[in-house]
Amino acid sequence: MRKIGFWEAYSIGIGGMIGGGIFAVLGLTILLAKGAAPVAFIFAGLIALLTSYSYAKLSVRYPSEGGTVEYLVRGFGNNIFTGYMNTLLLASYVIMLSLYSYAFGSYASALFLGHEIELAKKFFILAVIGFFTVLNFLGAYVSGKAEDVMVFIKVGILLFFSILGFFTGDFSRLSPDQWENIVKIMTGGLIIFLAYEGFELIANTARDVEDPEKTLPKAFYTAVATVIFIYVLVSAVAVANLTYEDVQKYQDYALAVAAKPFLGQAGFVLIGIAALLSTASAINATLYGSARVSYLVAKFGALPKNLTKNIWKNGTEGLVILALLTVVFATTFNLENISVAGSLGFLIIFAGVNLANVKLAYYTDSNRLISLFAFILCVISIIVLIGYNLKTKPDALGSSLVILVLTFLFEVSYRFFTKIKIQEYIDWRLREGEQIVQNYEKLIPDINSKIKERFKDAEIYLTGKLAEKGKDKAGHINLIVITDRKPENEQQEEESLKRELNLKLHHPLHLKFFRKMEKEKIPKKAKKLI
Repeated sequence: MRKIGFWEAYSIGIGGMIGGGIFAVLGLTILLAKGAAPVAFIFAGLIALLTSYSYAKLSVRYPSEGGTVEYLVRGFGNNIFTGYMNTLLLASYVIMLSLYSYAFGSYASALFLGHEIELAKKFFILAVIGFFTVLNFLGAYVSGKAEDVMVFIKVGILLFFSILGFFTGDFSRLSPDQWENIVKIMTGGLIIFLAYEGFELIANTARDVEDPEKTLPKAFYTAVATVIFIYVLVSAVAVANLTYEDVQKYQDYALAVAAKPFLGQAGFVLIGIAALLSTASAINATLYGSARVSYLVAKFGALPKNLTKNIWKNGTEGLVILALLTVVFATTFNLENISVAGSLGFLIIFAGVNLANVKLAYYTDSNRLISLFAFILCVISIIVLIGYNLKTKPDALGSSLVILVLTFLFEVSYRFFTKIKIQEYIDWRLREGEQIVQNYEKLIPDINSKIKERFKDAEIYLTGKLAEKGKDKAGHINLIVITDRKPENEQQEEESLKRELNLKLHHPLHLKFFRKMEKEKIPKKAKKLI
């Protein structure tokens, strides 16, 4: 399989975040923060950016398709707490699916019927969930390249909207005298926090990324920073082009209405199409990808060995369950209830991941204070979100309370009756990889001789975390080979070497080839193999 480069990992992060959230919940944020809506997006983005630091460090050290749950297990052990957090994560993905399908229904109704009709919205919700459920049953699969194109279209339309909107907007609506108080601004950011959910999907690609120690952190930080910029830009233009009365009236599809002042009905249609594409893409990706992994962990306690990326083995009943739960949430709860529940769920999950990285800071080679600050920020945000809604709209917390209680009861009862526990390693490939790295000294002589059989003039250097920090802090064996006979296909060369060494293709041995004239590219702390 071809390695994933920076741009593909970056696209996965962008696509995961700009998946419908901005189209669905922008109106809620403007209603809460008013002229400070861009500030609210910056606040929520700061939490996401700090949390991405923990994800970047954990994904490099523990490359696993298990992603979030794997990091929680590494940090807290395989116990009822990590089992509960996985079940909560699964429930949070269902909420995300509900948000996407709710947004799809709202925009579809407004686009095709001229305005939002409740019955039509529910029909479109059922239609989009039903369509992608059947599609996934048939094994349909959105390829990485198609997702790259989808990301380009989504981002392009949002930037086009923002640039044109600058010429017609009344930017006095963004002045500080139009801002709400700090609690409302924070809450406005927190209620749309789920619009930043999705960057963690980059972690699930860690095993397939080229040069993961450099690529993964760069992809995480760049993706989150890009989305913060886009959200702040879009929210500023929306505030400048919408009256408060417009937002109240059209809050479920406020972004499409915001395009009318400078593009007329064509702008409404353009944003509507972008929203439909974004939410449809996100529904398919979530059903097939992240929710699928979380479901399999909930059922088996780990990812089964017969799981492949193209076939959902042992998971078809899970697809039906996810689809039915999504339909119930999307047609029963209103947008605010869904947003609060989703944001609260992911704030709890991200607080857990940040705390896990605090505990694992020695092994992940992290600055413990950054992850600790991110954890504290998540906890404060949880308190603010609950406190504000408890005081002003207690019914908005109803769905959140139901989810938190039911996921806990499900986890306890399921583990008690089935006797299936969360395993020590969520991804069996990580266990094998850990054994390879911890015993890498035994492999080095064979690696050295095999490479020199192929390239007589080869100079071989051990690099990366293993060379610089030692095996406790390394998740990969990175080698640089200096030779004048640089192979045309480096990945084939790496795979061939692994086969000769009786290693599996997923084992964390990575080769990089340079010509002798490129010797200056070797890191200073690289260690030459004798």
